Amino acid sequence: MTEQAIHHHTFANGLTLVVEPMADVQSAAFSLLMPAGSIFDPPGEEGTAALLSDLITRGAGERDSVQLMTDLDNLGLQHGEGAGHNYLNFNGATLAEQLPTALRIYADMVQRPHLPAEEFEPARLGLEQSLRAIEDEPRQKILIELRRRCYDAPWGLPNEGTLDGLKNVTAKKVRQHFERCSRPRGAILGVAGKVEFKAMVELVGEVFGGWKEKPEPTFQTGQRGSQRDHITHDSTQTQIGIAYESVPYRDPDYYAAWAAVGVLSGGMSSRLFT
Repeated sequence: MTEQAIHHHTFANGLTLVVEPMADVQSAAFSLLMPAGSIFDPPGEEGTAALLSDLITRGAGERDSVQLMTDLDNLGLQHGEGAGHNYLNFNGATLAEQLPTALRIYADMVQRPHLPAEEFEPARLGLEQSLRAIEDEPRQKILIELRRRCYDAPWGLPNEGTLDGLKNVTAKKVRQHFERCSRPRGAILGVAGKVEFKAMVELVGEVFGGWKEKPEPTFQTGQRGSQRDHITHDSTQTQIGIAYESVPYRDPDYYAAWAAVGVLSGGMSSRLFT
């Protein structure tokens, strides 16, 4: 097998392109990170970014919501969208020949979304249902609360938002979040598969080159929760969460630490479980 090479290119508007050509496959996958994640949710309006990640798929450019999803389905695109802490995440995989069309659609989504006000309430109700489901799942709930106590706000807050914060989010505020945060500088587009680097630079320059720069948005920081805490929950089980500092991603021992966690507590095959 030939050695894989990873190529980088940064466009004038700040968008970073990362490409890994893979000659032995017929498919191509992409991941687009837009710096508009949950850390930019205004205090008391947690869930804004999560709602944006839903509404941004409901029509863009010349396509309404139905046409957009139909076109993605016709491409055979396996795709997903969601809100992380720093970024909104868009990813997809399809046959390499369909990739240019898919990227054109996503270029519309991040630059020219409709964000229809009439679709806001169904999106809000869907997110509220997901948040209420978490409240009924202690195993998942304890990890969310543990993170809240390990990191300062807003990094410790859940990406999905909170039930209290969701009550204060409106369609107008979701649009304001998009207008404030959607920008190419700091955005990253990764592509891997049967692609050529020069061709990808030309394509991405064509469809994302008009993405206009904006001032970098700010966000408010706050304190983390108590180091030791007990949450009362009506359940037949007691959930225990423990966290401690480890090495960061950039540390050469990061993967060794990751392996140690897997050996000790990575599931039913772990040492502690057996």
